[in-house]
Amino acid sequence: MAALCEAFTLCGLGPTGGVGLGSGLLALEPGADPDHVLLTDRGRTATLFKVSDQKPLGCWSVKHGQIITCPVVCNFETHEYIAVHDNKVLRIWKDKDVNLDKVFKATLSAEVYRIHSLPHAEPLVLFRGGGVRTLDVLLEAPQQEIENVISDEVIKWSEALLEGQQPVLIFVTEKDGDFFVYIQKLKMRSLHKYKLEQQELSNPLCFTAYIKKQIITLLCLYSSDSVYKILIPLQQNSEEEEQTLSKSLLLNLSVSGSALKGTSFVILDKDHVAVLGSLAASGEESKECLTIWNTKFQTLQASKELPLGTSGQLWCYGEKFFFTHGKVLTVVIYKCETSSLAAAVGKLKDSQTSDLSSFVNWNTLGDEELLVSYPSQRSVILKPESKMTLRSKKSAVENMQPDASTIGRFLLSIKDASTAAVEHELRQLLSKAQRPDFQATVGCVISALMNRCKTDPTFYPRNFLVQMIQKRELSYSLCPDLMAVALEKKDVHLLQICLQRFPDIPEEITYACLKVFLSISDDYLEGTDVNLESVISYIDIEPNSKVKTEVVENGFSTELEEDGCDVKGMKETHMMDIVEFCPVGPQKAALLNAVLHSAYSETFLLPHLKDLPAQQAVLFLRYLHYLYVKCSEKINTTLPGVLPPTISQIMDWMCLLLDAHFTVMVMLPEAKRLLSSMHKFVRAQVRFYSELNKIEGSLQELQRIKCQENSQAYSIEVLELI
Repeated sequence: MAALCEAFTLCGLGPTGGVGLGSGLLALEPGADPDHVLLTDRGRTATLFKVSDQKPLGCWSVKHGQIITCPVVCNFETHEYIAVHDNKVLRIWKDKDVNLDKVFKATLSAEVYRIHSLPHAEPLVLFRGGGVRTLDVLLEAPQQEIENVISDEVIKWSEALLEGQQPVLIFVTEKDGDFFVYIQKLKMRSLHKYKLEQQELSNPLCFTAYIKKQIITLLCLYSSDSVYKILIPLQQNSEEEEQTLSKSLLLNLSVSGSALKGTSFVILDKDHVAVLGSLAASGEESKECLTIWNTKFQTLQASKELPLGTSGQLWCYGEKFFFTHGKVLTVVIYKCETSSLAAAVGKLKDSQTSDLSSFVNWNTLGDEELLVSYPSQRSVILKPESKMTLRSKKSAVENMQPDASTIGRFLLSIKDASTAAVEHELRQLLSKAQRPDFQATVGCVISALMNRCKTDPTFYPRNFLVQMIQKRELSYSLCPDLMAVALEKKDVHLLQICLQRFPDIPEEITYACLKVFLSISDDYLEGTDVNLESVISYIDIEPNSKVKTEVVENGFSTELEEDGCDVKGMKETHMMDIVEFCPVGPQKAALLNAVLHSAYSETFLLPHLKDLPAQQAVLFLRYLHYLYVKCSEKINTTLPGVLPPTISQIMDWMCLLLDAHFTVMVMLPEAKRLLSSMHKFVRAQVRFYSELNKIEGSLQELQRIKCQENSQAYSIEVLELI
């Protein structure tokens, strides 16, 4: 079974995309981190992206007039990046490098077609003439002569594979309509050439390959809307003449009589391939789509229409598809499960699910359907089993049957029972032994409770909901109405628990929680049941007390700003009134900390933050500033307590808030002092670290000096620092 899951935008590709991809995408390669990808445009720019955050981590460009002529790759061994511009000029750099003019440069003697990087192996450089060198050998003598392996042939595709620890390079060439396959084993220094079997009225469009047990499997997508498989053994007699490779049909790309015109494809596993192309039904316009096919059973498993069009390119890394869609680069997550006939025809029953509780929509079922949904599913499950299996499992099924019907009856009773009665029934129901689908059942029960809450304002089983979220591994997607109801009732404690425990809260709900927390007064929150573990160890809650004298460990104070950076020692200083005490009460601080811990995407959260009222934005920024100063007072920049916000979370939210409200902040009189204080504080930190950098060499020299082993109880040593 294969499925296409959620999709999101990684970056824009037009002139306003912001990552230099206005000229189109040349290629996408994996980075050193599984969550990183390296984009190369058809001009002069390469950009490193963190996929989960949709953030560019680095961007490098060659000079105007120069063009990157093959995809930039990452050397997985050294974490360096390798590029070739103007066909012959090799560049190598690291993350910290900014200007490519100042990085390593080597001019080669022949034009490069592609660089292939493999884990635990040296990158391979394939030249347009068919010659191959490992990067280390090439760098020993960049001007070394490169042999021409192919004559009057043009390389159409290449790929590097690993057989054990041995790199193998395969590339396909074309000449006068004939296609040839070359297999290069670097360690053995052997090269084999094969000719592809011709097919009338059809030509190969693209290729992909994998290697297993000394056999290379080459898959070819043909213009006849078919995928063919070619097997090439690695163990070949070097004296044999050029062989013609025969192919076998692997997959026909047809759906209900309509053919899929594929433009590119990738291998997902031994039984699944993904194809990007256009599907045209008779009498209708063609529609571009992304599809997943089961090659074992010749079936279409999943499809996604792409109405904005694509460039025809498809990449796949880490269970994610990457392709252009309109003017953006889109990422689609997919999943593939073990191939079986039941899965191929859509009849696979999840082995972990014993009934329909995780699939039933309790909002649409009638009273009778609620009672019979479980028993009817039992008969479906038991039909294909043998009599012996039925006899052995009969007692187990009978034992589970009352539990299923009990849940159905309980869901009916929710309509008119009191809150206390419902909570009592729920405790008894969920105290029994858990079934395999227990988590999904809890999600269905909570959804049913939320439907009752929406229609009956007096009904709200708060205690049960809090208990379930604290004790069960639930998620927002299992009970999406829960937080909406809690927001309506301003149940801040329940929202706090959800923010701390749900990993998949949408940014819109996170923003709604933030807005509610900021709008509620501290006096009202004092009477609420809020967990204060994240704030009780560091928060200052005496706004009327005198200014305290503290030891500032990191040297950050207003004195550094006014008097310069005196780093002779730690000083006692008076902090400014604006950051001396927390601008919010402990309950509100704990709730805001829960928001800071919630996962988010900057792209989706920023539009919502712009709607935050100005006064609330200023209050939230004051609290973030307070946390930032508190973190900076500690040498390890870590706040005490249970799950306090980290310095990175605080900084990210400060940047987000300033991005969303900078113009408003500048105009508001009450924000002027806050922005000025933040500016001075950050500038003082920069100066302080600048002074530390000046003595970095001396500190490193101290570390190298070894103490004398036979030193006396008292001694005087003179250390000369250069």
